[in-house]
Amino acid sequence: MFDGYDSCSEDTSSSSSSDESEEEVAPLPSSLPIIKNNGQVYTYPDGKSGMATCEMCGMVGVRDAFYSKTKRFCSVSCSRSYSSNSKKASILARLQVAGKPPTKKAKVLQKQPLVAKLAAYAQYQATLQNQAKTKAAAVPVEGFSWGNYINSNSFTAAPVTCFKHAPMGTCWGDIAEGVRVEVPNSDCSLPTKVFWIAGIVKLAGYNALLRYEGFENDSSLDFWCNVCGSDIHPVGWCATSGKPLVPPRTIQHKYTNWKAFLVKRLTGAKTLPPDFSQKVSESMQYPFKTSMRVEVVDKTHLCRTRVAVVDSVVGGRLRLVYEESEDKTDDFWCHMYSPLIHHIGWSRSIGHRFKRSDITKKQDGHFDAPPHLFMKVKEVDAAGEWFKEGMKLEAIDPLNLSAICVATIRKVLADGYLMIGIDGSEAADGSDWFCYHATSPSIFPVGFCEINMIELTPPRGYAKLPFKWFDYLRETDSIAAPVKLFNKEVPNHGFHVGMKLEAVDLMEPRLVCVATVTRIIHRLLRIHFDGWEDEYDQWVDCESPDLYPVGWCQLTGYQLQPPAPQSSRDSQSSSSKQKKKAKSQQYKGHKKMTSLQLKEELLDGEEYSFLQGTSDQESNGSASYYIKQEP
Repeated sequence: MFDGYDSCSEDTSSSSSSDESEEEVAPLPSSLPIIKNNGQVYTYPDGKSGMATCEMCGMVGVRDAFYSKTKRFCSVSCSRSYSSNSKKASILARLQVAGKPPTKKAKVLQKQPLVAKLAAYAQYQATLQNQAKTKAAAVPVEGFSWGNYINSNSFTAAPVTCFKHAPMGTCWGDIAEGVRVEVPNSDCSLPTKVFWIAGIVKLAGYNALLRYEGFENDSSLDFWCNVCGSDIHPVGWCATSGKPLVPPRTIQHKYTNWKAFLVKRLTGAKTLPPDFSQKVSESMQYPFKTSMRVEVVDKTHLCRTRVAVVDSVVGGRLRLVYEESEDKTDDFWCHMYSPLIHHIGWSRSIGHRFKRSDITKKQDGHFDAPPHLFMKVKEVDAAGEWFKEGMKLEAIDPLNLSAICVATIRKVLADGYLMIGIDGSEAADGSDWFCYHATSPSIFPVGFCEINMIELTPPRGYAKLPFKWFDYLRETDSIAAPVKLFNKEVPNHGFHVGMKLEAVDLMEPRLVCVATVTRIIHRLLRIHFDGWEDEYDQWVDCESPDLYPVGWCQLTGYQLQPPAPQSSRDSQSSSSKQKKKAKSQQYKGHKKMTSLQLKEELLDGEEYSFLQGTSDQESNGSASYYIKQEP
């Protein structure tokens, strides 16, 4: 509620009569821009002032949104109340002239001006509302706050543009610090929802730290808000939507002319595109629907796929229920762009193992997902030199994603797909083989780990340590897969070491956790889950659909797993995390070699020469690596 907000206009004195006469607020110069949006300048079409003051309650708002022909009132109720109370004042005056004693109610009306009385009543209502808010705020809210986490530790977050698969990932534009928006004004005692203009002070993924215009360097009322949320709008939205713009109560005394202040502050500034909310909505429309049937990896036997049904879709992530699960508890979570899901018939088309369902016919309402919905892989030419069974390589272990292991191509499928097994850990029936495409960023040529100073996990039980590829190839009578067959493309992904994000725990894919990029090798990212030990880190590709910007969970309604508290890490490590560790049954080999040992091996190794390009483990620039086998 504004007490004495006449200072926000040129002259807004109230009248005790119901006459509709008023003094026009001084118009802004027609050539003065209000805001710049994508290079365009917006002004009010009539050239008049964009602000007005309600003669009933004193609220300052957008002139075009006010009521009556002369724009004197902010709402219909204010207009009616003004007219009704003016009539009451007129009746009281006539009663006094007639010589009748005034009532107690009349004495109150006489003691203070009409607007002041109504303002006091509005203030009283606002006080009751604030008391209710304060009482509600006194109840502690459990949950994790990205804003507090980033502010208290001075963290930085990966920008939205790093995540092409996420909402607005490809159309984020130049949203940055300094952009102005219209947001709800929380520093106000009015009973109705009002807005004010704020500027972006800091960006962290989808989240923005905002500061109300007029606070200058005062950060006392700064607040975090999801840019894609429903309460944030481009400058000008209030004018077109009929919503009032009201300065925060804390700074209402700072300026005598808020119109001139806003014009000066907003001239030449940037705001969100007018269709920003529409773009957000469109980017959150997902083609996969419930009851669609897909083929997905069998989580109990990685070598095969099974039919599953889409049970729910959250932010592009699919909860798939295996078709044979009667109670719908046997499920699997993955993103709709995951390489682990395919259209019905994919397994047969490439020669992949497939578990046939005992269900002889489709259940009512279930239907096959159209093939065009699935992520397309890059076409390869297998006619010439190509992968062959028995070739050696290095691969991320799907059962222990923190490890890159010695691996072997066990079967070559159609369309560029390969079945790969981890040396020393394979089941006799091949049930733990897993399928990677030839262009997958999760497989690497022999020597990749050594040249990039990554610990390579040798075969379990291998005695000759430290592990040397040349010796191992000779002992196993094997050859290395040709380097030229691997994917060496490195996109300019934009990630940097230390950036925060939200990441899926691929060992427990229903969980999305607070995470940090701790290392970058070309396009490969080392993801650390905040609060957990480094041994649970995971190697993930920079374009993985299992990585999301800060604020993704809030935007989509998905539950975010916060960092483990310092006080409970030890107990968690020995309980819940041990369950997770049991999945990994992989020997991790000896500790990483020292730089001196590595250099000595590189100098002594006559069989391989490693030619490294502009590799920068801490940058996002393109890099290449080659391994040349000497004759």
